[in-house]
Amino acid sequence: MAGRVAGKVAFITGAARSQGRSHALRLAEEGADIIAVDLCGPVESIRMYPPATAEDLDETVRQVEQLDRRIVATQADVRDPGALRAAVDDGVAQLGRLDIVLANAGVFELSPSLELSDDAWHEMIDINLTGVWNTCKVALPHLIEGGRGGSIVITSSTAGLKGTANTIHYTAAKHGVIGVMRTLANEFGEHAIRVNTVHPTGVDTVMIQNPKTWGLFSPDDPEPSREKFTELFETLHPLPVAYIDPVDISNAILFLVSGEARYVTGVTLPVDAGYTIR
Repeated sequence: MAGRVAGKVAFITGAARSQGRSHALRLAEEGADIIAVDLCGPVESIRMYPPATAEDLDETVRQVEQLDRRIVATQADVRDPGALRAAVDDGVAQLGRLDIVLANAGVFELSPSLELSDDAWHEMIDINLTGVWNTCKVALPHLIEGGRGGSIVITSSTAGLKGTANTIHYTAAKHGVIGVMRTLANEFGEHAIRVNTVHPTGVDTVMIQNPKTWGLFSPDDPEPSREKFTELFETLHPLPVAYIDPVDISNAILFLVSGEARYVTGVTLPVDAGYTIR
């Protein structure tokens, strides 16, 4: 069913690459215009994979425009509510409305709990939890003022539904955003604003496709590799797949923000090949 979000505007954080770019393109394919935000720079405590760049964000813009949709892109940090507010205000001024909010921006890092530094803890919580709240906080006034309702989808993780060793700061943040979601779903339902979370298993992006992640699942292997990781990670899922593609999350989000899910709110939706049932 083409055009499921035709004429709508979506505000997406972490839009420069990976899941964020995929979400922007999938919604654009279905008729949405995009307000895209990304830090496009390093985070001090994240060392296991390189940061997104301004060139990555430019490529998201190029691909959305190839779909004949409008896009307003801004480099901004989700830890900075003033910068986020300016980005969404400018996007709404240019595109005329706001209907969809995807609080997607996030980072991932591994550390045994007792080796985690205080700075690394705070940085993860500031981005993956407070950054989600900042995103919702600056977008909600536009959804309310529009008077048409709206949909917010927060990207959590399977680590938001079960404990994952060596990720205590990440797991705490991804559990925390469920509380944000449930509170907002109750508080803003009277405005026909729906709020849900999605919970991906491992997605085939740079966030997990790196030697440090591969080594987590084979700690005794001196030469961990993508091939070995693929074989091992497939055993974690009831369905015969090692990891899923960004578009698999985008398709779930498209459903949640479309009219097909008009009475779906307060839901924690796993897209995990069955990971959380084991």
